[in-house]
Amino acid sequence: MRDFSEAPFLVIWETTQACDLACKHCRASAQPNRDAEELTTSEAKGLLRQVKRLGDPLMVFTGGDPLKRGDLFELLEYSVAIGLRTTVTPSATPLLTAGAVERIKDCGVARMAISIDGPDAQTHDDFRQVAGSFQTSIDALNAARASGLETQVNTTVTRGNMHRLGEIAALVAASGAKLWSVFFLVVTGRAQLEDDLTAEEYEQVFEFLYELSLTAPFDIKTTEAQHYRRYVAQRRKKDGFAGTSRRGEAPPAIARQAGINDGKGFVFVSHRGEIFPSGFLSISGGNVRDTELGHAYRTAPMFLSLRDSAQLEGKCGGCEYKNLCGGSRSRAYALTGDYLESDPRCVYIPVASLTGSSAM
Repeated sequence: MRDFSEAPFLVIWETTQACDLACKHCRASAQPNRDAEELTTSEAKGLLRQVKRLGDPLMVFTGGDPLKRGDLFELLEYSVAIGLRTTVTPSATPLLTAGAVERIKDCGVARMAISIDGPDAQTHDDFRQVAGSFQTSIDALNAARASGLETQVNTTVTRGNMHRLGEIAALVAASGAKLWSVFFLVVTGRAQLEDDLTAEEYEQVFEFLYELSLTAPFDIKTTEAQHYRRYVAQRRKKDGFAGTSRRGEAPPAIARQAGINDGKGFVFVSHRGEIFPSGFLSISGGNVRDTELGHAYRTAPMFLSLRDSAQLEGKCGGCEYKNLCGGSRSRAYALTGDYLESDPRCVYIPVASLTGSSAM
């Protein structure tokens, strides 16, 4: 398992909070207009240089909608030019034309991520609250496939779509996407508690994702469902898989996520430059305008505590999977007010709790 004490695996920059969608789950509560306090073009390039000094993390441009920034393509080109593996997550609005997709490809971006939260326009558009967004997503994926730009599909799981994930997976396969990134709700921003799954329903979705991963033509990763790694470890042990899937390939995307958590292998920079462990855990460890990103990541007390599994509380603290999983720190904070508490959406009872012995 990688040591993330010195540098993250993944850096996400919220380029702007401006977006013409009004998604029900939006952690940023995005608004139509840009914030005057956003990082300027010059400051954004400075941030990218800071990221590069961390080594070779994956650099993700997100939002809001990155296409709301007039300098987006300039910044994407700069990111690629200084040697960062660069991806972008545009919103499915009229700004996401076939021409915009082609420009993204021409910038040298490694991958574009597109959100699909329902298998049809009615379901998806209701979630995104803008008519036509589903078709825009499909059109963008088709344009990317035609141009040779690699894609991934992002889906946020809620009570409203959990029973239609099979249909969404079929769309992912048809799109030719390399990765299905499945997000699990954190009750922050516009997200509502009643839209979240129960702990038992999380396990149902985990079972579906695991079974699908054995045959799907794309990789599957989860966001804010760190306990999916625990589920996978349990199933692989039960099913007797030492290191490959039934497809006979290398271990799935889950292996590359081992140990990553909010503030541990992962760092988020807001549109104003605040350095957060995650976009869902908006407690600042500094600001890139006056603090080097790497310094904040390595030394901010909150980041240090998030990377120290010995500080985890409740059953997460006594769990034998705490270094592989660790529970969602963002969800713990959103639902309990303590980012070191147990993830309330995990059903697993650690062995130590059952036997009285100490955890591994």
